[in-house]
Amino acid sequence: MSHRLFIGICPPSAIRDALIDLMEGVDDARWQDENQLHLTLRFIGEVDTHRADDLAERLRMAIGADFALTIRGVGVFEKKGRVHTLWAGIEKTPELLRLQRRIERICIGAGLEPEHRKYHPHITLARCNLATGPLEPFLARNAGLRLGPWKAGAYILYEAFLRPEGSVYEPVVRYPLEPGP
Repeated sequence: MSHRLFIGICPPSAIRDALIDLMEGVDDARWQDENQLHLTLRFIGEVDTHRADDLAERLRMAIGADFALTIRGVGVFEKKGRVHTLWAGIEKTPELLRLQRRIERICIGAGLEPEHRKYHPHITLARCNLATGPLEPFLARNAGLRLGPWKAGAYILYEAFLRPEGSVYEPVVRYPLEPGP
């Protein structure tokens, strides 16, 4: 059996509510729902049960101190000049990058292919396609977006289930971070 996995951080409900409040003014954008809002640390993709179990065990080694995260600004990801994702940015802090690198090393140690894309911390707000209306008003209106800081108290191994109405993300294992100074 195969499992579609990723590792992420779930923002607290007040932050998720504030992001949901922004989600308007773009025709035919597929907005994420509250349970889909997360900061991805590492996308894993399809793995078998044995590798998933091994990875879940190894991920306990990444644990460090909790740290603060702040959302700042919005943007888009494009492929071949077409926008496919609308996102809220996350400030790159040394603590976030350290945790992300630690998790990347664990994934490679578990036999996964290294991630070749540069890490760009963000929370996906909407999926876009050719039918999606103009994004410029949304981007201009939210250019100064700033939410937080909030404490990232844990990272989570999620399993993604692809459904006709969109992806459903189920937390599999929660890895608490230790309270910092």
